[in-house]
Amino acid sequence: MKNLNLFWILVLFIVASCSSKNEHSSTQDAAYPYTGIPFSKVQIDDNFWLPRIETNRTATIPASFKKCEEMGRLDNFLIAGGKMDGGVKGEMPFDDTDVYKIIEGASYSMTTIPDPELDVYVDSLIEIIAIGQEEDGYLTTYKTIDTTKSPAWWCAGGSRWENIDCSHELYNSGHMFEAAAAHYLATGKRNFLDIALKNADLLVSVFGPDKKVEVPGHQIVETGLIKLYNITKKKDYLELAKFFLDARGDSTIRDIRGPYSQDHMPVTKQTEAVGHAVRAEYMYAGMTDIAALFNDEAYKNAVNNIWENVVTRKMYITGGVGALHDGEAFGENYELPNLTGYNETCAAIGNVYWNYRMFLLYGDAKYIDVLERSLYNGVISGVALDGKSFFYPNALECNMQFKFNRGSLIREPWFDCSCCPSNLCRFMPSIPGYIFAQTNDEIFVNLFVQSSTSIDLNGIPVQVSQKTNYPWDGDIKILVSPKKEENFTVKVRIPGWAQNQPLSGDLYSYANSVDCKPELSVNGEKIDYSIEKGFAILNRNWKKGDEINLSLPMNVRKVRANEAVEDDRGKVSLERGPVVYCLEEFDNPGIDNLTVSVQTKFETEFKSDLLDGIEIIKASDDSGNENFTAIPYYVWNNRGANKMKVWLPEN
Repeated sequence: MKNLNLFWILVLFIVASCSSKNEHSSTQDAAYPYTGIPFSKVQIDDNFWLPRIETNRTATIPASFKKCEEMGRLDNFLIAGGKMDGGVKGEMPFDDTDVYKIIEGASYSMTTIPDPELDVYVDSLIEIIAIGQEEDGYLTTYKTIDTTKSPAWWCAGGSRWENIDCSHELYNSGHMFEAAAAHYLATGKRNFLDIALKNADLLVSVFGPDKKVEVPGHQIVETGLIKLYNITKKKDYLELAKFFLDARGDSTIRDIRGPYSQDHMPVTKQTEAVGHAVRAEYMYAGMTDIAALFNDEAYKNAVNNIWENVVTRKMYITGGVGALHDGEAFGENYELPNLTGYNETCAAIGNVYWNYRMFLLYGDAKYIDVLERSLYNGVISGVALDGKSFFYPNALECNMQFKFNRGSLIREPWFDCSCCPSNLCRFMPSIPGYIFAQTNDEIFVNLFVQSSTSIDLNGIPVQVSQKTNYPWDGDIKILVSPKKEENFTVKVRIPGWAQNQPLSGDLYSYANSVDCKPELSVNGEKIDYSIEKGFAILNRNWKKGDEINLSLPMNVRKVRANEAVEDDRGKVSLERGPVVYCLEEFDNPGIDNLTVSVQTKFETEFKSDLLDGIEIIKASDDSGNENFTAIPYYVWNNRGANKMKVWLPEN
């Protein structure tokens, strides 16, 4: 890893372990009815996602590792292990997780682009992490260093497992488990995995129905344990994950803490998304895992009900969730303020994690619709185009007065709580894994990205590739080439936005409907098709070189919110394909007076020299107050702080 000041580390720890890559590349368990094609088996070469993933690899990950060094994240492991003197460095009880998450992202990157220098550097970090681990497997450095120190103003200190509602000890473990699983699956090495398993075994010995009956304040240990279970098949890990969920909100067995940490009623009884949005999204992902692994109807009903509440009452048009700065939390139903909207980047990422699991459980494209909306808008708005500065919250309006980004009006290179930058590090390399999925005799094309993969259908390899300039262009060519002619089904997602429905439910609707139905042809012959669960069903005998062509309408759409959303009443937002647009004062000096009406005409133009290449919308009419230029929401603030609006008054 070039330009990283780690001489002192490399002197102390010379790491030269080598091993071949593990053939496994996904921690997904076969209990899900649908199987995602892992990102390590999908090659992308498009003009939209590939540059962003490469920027993450070459800029975001190195810059974030460097910040961990500068801010003492690595020192804490050495201090905890007695190899360095000093007190706790940093301000948060979960600072350890920044190191874990960046290692996870680096591991994913090495899966697709081998990097020997990065491999050695990551191994040196794992050696440092091992030094901070106590003999019995315990690993939360600030408590090992000083049990009397309060890790943050909102949490008292204490010994192990004391003040567990805010100590983040189990949150630390969860991120370590996810990172260790990723590293093992990427490299085949057990050095990080063994650290994680030692810690997981400690948790199994401490927590459970006949042991310590307690749950983490901040969820993620549940999905982390399940990933370790999927590697080891050790049922103790799966059972502990379910215990942490079963015990949450159960006042008959423990003192519950209330809705902020979704600890107000048993999770299977919950029907509304409440409390801290990231905790919630991570918990819903874990609940979906349990619903699949145990085929548990109560868990299925719960995640179904909560999903309906989020998508029809509590989600921004950008796919962001968590309306309130106070508590980084969900608001009431339809409480979706724009200027003060929170929309933490981590929550948008959590929305992707959860919705993909819902798709794997049910095979319904409505979950991919949410995933896509979050992906193209609420997630990538969180990182600057250069990959080196970040939004923690993602507002939908900026008036240059309210400093929405934790006291700033621009993206910042790091935060005292840097969960969002490190989360982006781990998330971005995994994006190719959301494109394709399968069953034994079905191939799903979920996202439209120029890419290729090989899918095994009942022992028959099928090469599948896409050629497209999506999201700027709605034409997608899908090539299907089985090794030999075979009958199977290809399911091509027809996005909700292409069917005049932005999302399930009536939270958002289009003011201008599009009559043209998306067109499909096979080998040049236009076909009629039926849609099931949001997918066009193409069943036939497929042979080498067969070609599917999908044409999606890329009209500019005016979106209205439900009248119950007070902040959006009498306003519209603009989108084209999956991309939500906004206005910046940089392009529109009279932004505060601009409106939209039925007379407003829209034209689009691709500007290759603007903001790394974007499709802009030009609006015009006969009056002077409806002439403006709109840009994709995700690129706003890359030219400096200025006023911005997603929702415009409707004249």
